[in-house]
Amino acid sequence: MKRRDFLVSATLAGAGIPLGMSTVMTSCSSSPGGAASGAAKSFTPEELGMFSFVDLAPDGKPLKAALVGCGDRGTGAATQFLKAGPNVSIIALADLFADRMEGCRKVLKEQCNNEVPDTNCFLGFDAYQKVLAMPEIEVVLLCTPTHFRPEQFKAAVEAGKHIFMEKPCAVDPTGIRTVIAAAKVATSKGLTVITGTQRRHRRDYWEAYVQVRNGLIGDIVSSSAHWDQGAWWNKRKRPEWSDMEYCIRNWFNIKWLSGDHILDQAVHNIDIVTWFMGDRPTRAVGFGGRAQRLTGDIYDFFSVDYYYNNNKRMLTTARQIDGCDGNVSEQVYGTKGMASLNDRGEIKILDYAGNTLWEYDYQNKPVKNPYEQEHVHLVESIRLGKKINQAEDLAYSTQVAILGREAAYTGKPITWDEIMASTLRYGPEKYEMGPLPFYKEGEAPKPGKAPDAPVM
Repeated sequence: MKRRDFLVSATLAGAGIPLGMSTVMTSCSSSPGGAASGAAKSFTPEELGMFSFVDLAPDGKPLKAALVGCGDRGTGAATQFLKAGPNVSIIALADLFADRMEGCRKVLKEQCNNEVPDTNCFLGFDAYQKVLAMPEIEVVLLCTPTHFRPEQFKAAVEAGKHIFMEKPCAVDPTGIRTVIAAAKVATSKGLTVITGTQRRHRRDYWEAYVQVRNGLIGDIVSSSAHWDQGAWWNKRKRPEWSDMEYCIRNWFNIKWLSGDHILDQAVHNIDIVTWFMGDRPTRAVGFGGRAQRLTGDIYDFFSVDYYYNNNKRMLTTARQIDGCDGNVSEQVYGTKGMASLNDRGEIKILDYAGNTLWEYDYQNKPVKNPYEQEHVHLVESIRLGKKINQAEDLAYSTQVAILGREAAYTGKPITWDEIMASTLRYGPEKYEMGPLPFYKEGEAPKPGKAPDAPVM
C-alpha cells in the first residue's frame, strides 16, 4: 500500500468520527483530569470505573446467548460465559463449517451440560443474521476471524443485543470507523459491550492503573509494549479446500482475516499502554518482516516507534519466531518512576533507584482467570444495570496497532489523521467459497523501494 492511498479528500466530520487527538473516554477510562497528571487530587477506584471483581455474577432471570464463531476461541468464550454465573445458557450457534460447530456442541454438552438443538445451529456467511433474528436471544458472543467483526458487531447492535466481542475489532481503518459508529449507537441503546482485552479485567492491572492515575510515577513520558513469543499455529492447504476455505481455516496467518499478529496478539499490550497513557499517537514509524513463517502472508516480527504530543514516545515489539527471547509485558515510565506490568503475577511500581514504591498483594487478593472474569463482568453488567461499553476503547487501541502495522508494511511514517481518514480495506467484496484472485500465498508486504526501481 502506497502512502498516497492513505490520503482522502472527503471529511469524516459528518460521520461524527474525530480525526484529531482528543481522547474519547468510555466506561473503562472515564474520569476527571488527565491520565498522568500527578495532580494532588486522589481518585477512588470507583471514580475511575473499576470493576467489582466478584467471582460469580449475580443470579437473575434466564439469560440466553448465541455464539457466532465456533472455533477454539469461540468455544472457549462460550464455556467461560456459561461458568460466569447461574441461569445462563447458549441456545444458538453460527459458523461456516459443520465440523467446527459439532466440536463446539460436544464441548458445551460435556463440559457445561449445555445442549444446543439442531434447529438453532446455522451454517454459512449469513448464519450470524439468523441468530440475531431470534428474539429470545439477549446476548451474542462474536468470535469469528477479525475481518468479519465490524459488520457483525454493527448488526448485533442494531438487533439490540448485549455483546461480547473478541479482540481485535477490525483489520483496517474502514472497519474501525464501522465499530466506532456502532459503539456510539450501543451506548445510546444502553447495551453492554465487553471486549476480549482481558487485561482490563485483571484486578492487579486495575490497581496499578489507580496508582498511576493518582500520580505515583509522576507525569507519564514514555511506555513500551511487547508480545514476543515462539511460532504460532498454521495450517497447510488441502486439495479439497478452495482459496476461501483455506484462508478462513488458516485465518490467523492470513492478513485480510487477522490483520497480522501485531493486531491479534500485541493489541493486548498496545491497549494497556493506550489506557494508562490516556492518549493516542500523532504518528508512527515501523519495521517488520517475514523470516520463518510457514504459511499465509503475514510478518514474523514488528518493531514500531510511536510519537505523541509533548515529545512522548512508545515502543511496541511483536515477534513469533522459535528460539528467540520471549517477552510479554508493558512498561509505563513517568517522571518519578515506572510501572512494570505483565500477566505473570509480578505487577509493581519502582522508582529509578530500583526501590519498590508499590506492588500488588497477590497473597491476599488472588487474581481470577481474566478470560473468565470478563464474562462475569458481562453478566453482572446486564443483570445489575451497570452499563459498560468497551467497544470504542478497543476500536482506538486496534487503530493504534493498525497504524503501526501499516507503517511497518510501507516503511513510511504515517500520521494518526492519515490512518483515521484512510479508505484502506482488506478482503473480498463478496463472501463465497471459491477462488480469491487477490490472495497470494507467502507474499507478505515489502516495505520501501525495490533495489532495481528507477530513481524518481
